[in-house]
Amino acid sequence: MRVVIQRVKIAKVEVNGKEVANIKNGLLLLLGIGKNDTAEGAGTLADKVINLRIFEDRAGKMNLSIKDVKGEILVVPQFTLYANTDSGRRPSFEKAKNPKDAKVLFEEFLKNLREKGFRPKSGVFGEHMVVSLENDGPVTIIVDSENKK
Repeated sequence: MRVVIQRVKIAKVEVNGKEVANIKNGLLLLLGIGKNDTAEGAGTLADKVINLRIFEDRAGKMNLSIKDVKGEILVVPQFTLYANTDSGRRPSFEKAKNPKDAKVLFEEFLKNLREKGFRPKSGVFGEHMVVSLENDGPVTIIVDSENKK
């Protein structure tokens, strides 16, 4: 799994011109799911995200997690994080998990966040979405579970 983590002041997702989710002061997570990803990996990644210390403490150091600041989480499915642009001009998405199985793991990731005490909001899997955000910092971090293998 790959996740682009953005610390935000506000973020929202629209589908067909209608807002489906929004948050203030928290994390926008763009989540990509690869062919080899598993439910266990979804739990590990959720744990990593909620414990990552990317919020500033009183001294201005990144020393606090989303748990510490009691922030909100918005998760947006984004299969394009598995784009392969090594050859040609059109990205290949063959490393992305098929949509049916990816949706199951997307829901598993959300479930893991809920089990850890969060109430994540989300985009709509398989839909064209418009994502708006105000990046705080800016802070943008990429975590790729495949780098740990």
